[in-house]
Amino acid sequence: MRISEKSDRDTRTPATAERGAAPGALSGPASRKLPVPPRERKPALAALALLLVLGGALATTLLVMRSGDRVSAIQITQQIGAGQPILPEAMEEVQIADTGVGYVSWAHRQEVAATFARVTLLPGTLLTEQMVSRASEQLGPGKITLGLALKAGQMPLGLKRGDRVQVLHVPSGDRAGAEGKVLAPSALVESVGGGEEGGGDAGLVSIIVDSTVSPTIALYASSGELALGKLSGVD
Repeated sequence: MRISEKSDRDTRTPATAERGAAPGALSGPASRKLPVPPRERKPALAALALLLVLGGALATTLLVMRSGDRVSAIQITQQIGAGQPILPEAMEEVQIADTGVGYVSWAHRQEVAATFARVTLLPGTLLTEQMVSRASEQLGPGKITLGLALKAGQMPLGLKRGDRVQVLHVPSGDRAGAEGKVLAPSALVESVGGGEEGGGDAGLVSIIVDSTVSPTIALYASSGELALGKLSGVD
C-alpha cells in the first residue's frame, strides 16, 4: 500500500501539479502581460483633417470648372509708347481662361481705339483698363509732332514707334571747338520711315517734342547736325 502511494506521487508532472494548484496561486512569467494605456483620441484634429481634404477637393473642382470658361480679350500686337494712341491695327482678339482678372473685352475695341497708352505696351500684352487713358500728356498742349529726314548714322538701327530717344545737336567738323548738346532729353517716336516698323524711307522719323524746342531741332536737322540716341528702359 505504501509503495502504490509513492508511485502515484512520483508520476505527477510539474504541469499537472500547476493545474492542480489552488486558486489564487501565482502563475508563471510567460502568462503575465504589461498593462497597455488606452489610446488617446483627438476628435478636433480628425475634424480639421477632414475639412482640409474636403476644401482641397472643392478648390480643385472649381479650378477645373473655371478652366473651361473662356472669355474674349484684347491683345496688343505692336509696341505702343506711353502717351500714344492705341490704333485698331495694334489689337487682336484672343480667347483666355476666365481667371477673374479685369481684361478689356474685345467687344470694347472701338472704345479702346479712342484712348491712349498710359504706359509702354509691348506685343503680347493683355489689355486692362489701368493701361489706358482718355487723354495723352504726350500729345497735349505744348507738344508737337515733328518730322525729320535723317541720314545714315544719325539715328539708331531698329528704331520703331513707341521708342524713346534723346535728340542731340552734333556740330559739323568745320566748327572748331564747337560742342554738342542735348536738345530734348526724352522724345517719343511717333513713326519711322512713314510707318511704325521702319517701312518706306528709313530716314524719315517723326518725334513728339516740346513746341519750345521744335524750331531749334528742325534747324539742326536741315543742316545735318542732328542725331537721335535711343533710350533704354524708359516708358
